[in-house]
Amino acid sequence: MEYSHEVMEMHCVAKGAMHDPAPIPEEGQWVKAKEICDISGLTHGVGWCAPQQGACKLTLNVKKGIIEEALIETIGCSGMTHSAAMSSEILPGKTILEALNTDLVCDAINTAMRELFLQIVYGRTQSAFSEGGLPIGAGLEDLGKGLRSQIGTMYSTHAKGARYLEMAEGYVLEIGLDDDNEIIGYKFISLGKMMEAIKKGASPDEAFKKNVGTYGRFSEAVKVIDPRQM
Repeated sequence: MEYSHEVMEMHCVAKGAMHDPAPIPEEGQWVKAKEICDISGLTHGVGWCAPQQGACKLTLNVKKGIIEEALIETIGCSGMTHSAAMSSEILPGKTILEALNTDLVCDAINTAMRELFLQIVYGRTQSAFSEGGLPIGAGLEDLGKGLRSQIGTMYSTHAKGARYLEMAEGYVLEIGLDDDNEIIGYKFISLGKMMEAIKKGASPDEAFKKNVGTYGRFSEAVKVIDPRQM
């Protein structure tokens, strides 16, 4: 290490108190993180691209600084799905510092990685107080039946009102209205459950019928509309 002449001529002053880093909660322990290998936990980060056309939710399960599990969910931009596919191959096995400085193909995913990094290095993780942390595979718990992302999609106009298109329960087939044309419930199909039933041998028609459900006071509706047609 090279020092300037001015520094070399300075009198050496002894360091006083030892100021260690503040401990952060990690997997049920308080850890004084000094190196990347000191970081463990499962946490999330949300990112967006520059025009804010699309967004990404990134979930990583990190053990001793190494990414052991990654869940990448994107919305709003068709190209992001291919970027997420590439990132799912890039991320596992890297340290979180490597991942932070790696092009993850899409700005939204890169931003999500940055936000996640800030969460995890400050101890703000989902597993902060879980002794031993969460097992590899815990990221799948964020997904619904049939391993589909939890997505809500609604559309509305001033002139024609709201249309529910996709809810946590599934793909919305019909919306129920009351006498005042206000929404009181909806009928949906759980696509994840339906596909699982088909894989197990059920006919598509049988699987469809078994996985249709309703929410709210749909049975009391005086009028039913298809949110994608009317």
